[in-house]
Amino acid sequence: MTDMLYTPKSEIDARIQTFQKTLEQLGLDGALIIHHTNLFYLSGTSQSAHLFVPRAGKPILMVRKSFERACQESPIEEILDVKSLKTIPDLLKEKGFSIETLGLELDVVPYNTWQFYNKIFKDSTFSDISDALKRIRTIKSEYEIGLLQGACSILDQVFADVPAMLREGMTEIELASLFEAGMRRRGYGGCSKMRAFNQDFFLGNVTTGASGAAPSYFDGPVGGCGLTPANNPHGAGWKAIGRNEVVYIDYTCVINGYTADGARMFVIGAVSEQLRQAHAASLQIQEAIVTMIKPGVICEDVYAKSAELAEQMGLQDAFMGIGNDRVRFIGHGVGLELDEYPIFAKGVKMPLAVGMTFALEPKFVFPEGAIGTENTYVLTADGPKALTHAPETIIGV
Repeated sequence: MTDMLYTPKSEIDARIQTFQKTLEQLGLDGALIIHHTNLFYLSGTSQSAHLFVPRAGKPILMVRKSFERACQESPIEEILDVKSLKTIPDLLKEKGFSIETLGLELDVVPYNTWQFYNKIFKDSTFSDISDALKRIRTIKSEYEIGLLQGACSILDQVFADVPAMLREGMTEIELASLFEAGMRRRGYGGCSKMRAFNQDFFLGNVTTGASGAAPSYFDGPVGGCGLTPANNPHGAGWKAIGRNEVVYIDYTCVINGYTADGARMFVIGAVSEQLRQAHAASLQIQEAIVTMIKPGVICEDVYAKSAELAEQMGLQDAFMGIGNDRVRFIGHGVGLELDEYPIFAKGVKMPLAVGMTFALEPKFVFPEGAIGTENTYVLTADGPKALTHAPETIIGV
């Protein structure tokens, strides 16, 4: 993988057309796309730019920096070099657009930035188009599924290399650095994006033994000590890896923008019977919920089934976390971001549909460590198709 991959014009055109139908349904004159993830999705570039998508007609990409790269990366027909954002409203008027109602990504636009747009678009009323765009992005095209499949394949390859990386006495962060290097040299861009506020994290998670029970800010079942309270207090830390303790590796792999997510378990020696049984339980829960998932199934029902099974197994107190730090979901959408729709959680009434891509992650956390599995899927008419294929046994080294 040595060549830049640019999003085909046919993909961008189809996404714009779908979004314009949504703008029509919402009664908006247009939308101004600012956030990098949506900007890339609708224009094919992540340069510093604003994309105006009218309810009808051709979109306009207005670039502050770098204009040259934006022209190379984006198939949008009209790309303008705009040095001052203050000129955007007048520029759009000159192009014949009358904008009374304008969509903005108000879930991520800071208040001060919103005030700026409110000032320069003084004749327009703003409406939040965040959720509408997230729902559009939920259904992946064949092109997107192919990219996600490629990312999953690379994650599988690096999991296969772990036995050669792992040795007694090395630190968690050393193992993490080797795992991350394996992904980087295969094309990981080094940025795993999340929509949720203050949920930034670095690529993934390595914990060993009791560090798997260390809580963290991250909204996931497994925390980890991290390296410092100052920056990303989560995941791999300075702990040395010992014998007979579970080595929990849970990573994203973002290739060409699309996010694979998977977790596998390793050990130098053997894990305890409690952890072995919990790992078997995670595989049983995964099999049960994969079997029940079909188009039309409601997200919260999948979580309810997984929680019911964990309780039947007597493992409810360790299911998806430990103590007050347990989370109440069993899976999440993946794509250009790690926390996309669908969300398999209590209270989420969204019906599943063909083309959705998601990770399912039944896991258990005990004082002696975290264990479980995670795989990435695409939903077909016949049910979920796994895109990650690394062996799910606890691999002894």
